Amino acid sequence: MNQPIPHPTVTAPASELIDRLNWRYAAKKMDPAKAVPQDKVERILEAARLASTSSGLQPYEILVVTDPAVRARIQPIAWNQAQITEGSHLLVFAAWDHYTAERINHMFDLTNEVRGFRSEGWENYRNMLLSAYPQRDPEVNFQHAARQAYIGLSAAMVAAAFEEVDCTPMEGFDPAALDEILGLRARGLRSAVILPLGYRQPEGDWLVNLQKVRRPRSEFITEV
Repeated sequence: MNQPIPHPTVTAPASELIDRLNWRYAAKKMDPAKAVPQDKVERILEAARLASTSSGLQPYEILVVTDPAVRARIQPIAWNQAQITEGSHLLVFAAWDHYTAERINHMFDLTNEVRGFRSEGWENYRNMLLSAYPQRDPEVNFQHAARQAYIGLSAAMVAAAFEEVDCTPMEGFDPAALDEILGLRARGLRSAVILPLGYRQPEGDWLVNLQKVRRPRSEFITEV
């Protein structure tokens, strides 16, 4: 007779992560006088770098924008959201505009170099991707790559919460304008999503003291 699956019990140190995820929210106002220490930024970026991606291709890059003048240019094309200039760092997740044979081969060659051997199965998988991905419509490939960037975004957000750094994920911006400001198209990239990092400033933030609202587990999780 099958036994029911027990609900997970959250214990330390796992409970510390859950506590910090409960602490985090999309800060609406950040304190421009408080900069995120570089060691924390590096750990947040490393979490995104270590995130999983389809076929291990890592089809996106992260631009770290700290220049106040550049962020001031970005703010008007991002609905004038204050966090872009009030935070100390702006992470721009930029996805590949297309899957090319060169990009695919680079990642497979890198895998072989790091692991120190070549696998017949791995090479067959390389050839399968080469026969499929580059021939697809570039927009299909960009949308696929952008979805991989969101996996990295999620990892960065969890890491930021663990570091007690505030962040606010944003889709509210003009991608074409942002691509032009950062010269992304010339690099074969297109902006997908952005993430300001900083520290909340409770005064003036209408959201800071409101209770986090999520659907209860019974409405969100289905066990089969």
